[in-house]
Amino acid sequence: MDRTGLLIILSSPSGAGKSTLARRLMDRDDSLRFSVSATTRPPRAGEVDGQHYHFTTVQDFRDMVQQGRMLEHAEVFGNYYGSPRDPVETAMRAGRDTLFDVDWQGGQQIRASALGAHVVSIFILPPSLPELERRLRSRAQDSDQVIANRMAQSRDEISHWAEYDYVLVNDDLDKAEAQLRAILTAERLRRTRAVGLGPFVKNLMEERA
Repeated sequence: MDRTGLLIILSSPSGAGKSTLARRLMDRDDSLRFSVSATTRPPRAGEVDGQHYHFTTVQDFRDMVQQGRMLEHAEVFGNYYGSPRDPVETAMRAGRDTLFDVDWQGGQQIRASALGAHVVSIFILPPSLPELERRLRSRAQDSDQVIANRMAQSRDEISHWAEYDYVLVNDDLDKAEAQLRAILTAERLRRTRAVGLGPFVKNLMEERA
């Protein structure tokens, strides 16, 4: 039975495993598509338009916001970033789910959008703050100051946990992935998401045994 596609929001403080879990879900589920953000910043070496980002001008970006064609957007260090609405709606009509890797502010905007009724939001927590810091340091990508900033921001991120439909503690990556997949299975099977279920049941009730 057909269904409408979902908007799946994953949020977490940096280092809690959100991006890793998103990649795992994408690798195992062909029906999922990742929301490619639009940005006004210039492409970096190796970045492909439409694959890593939709690169656009400031004016075009502002026009999309004014026309309601951005589900969420923000300005970061002088550049705009946002999630275009059109490809998400196309996927929804085809019964495909879209995965968003966004912070709590982006999640709020998507839930408040015209497509908010189709959102499933999931927040990923670390097992502890010391473990979160250990994971950030194990990347060996950031300076001590950057890590300190991320840790300071993590408390603000975590304070929004109650705004989400589901909250998972990522103390074991395989277990967290299994829990995520269980959530998606249950949400996809919700009665309210099934297209044509009412007429099917009506015909079933009219059948002769």
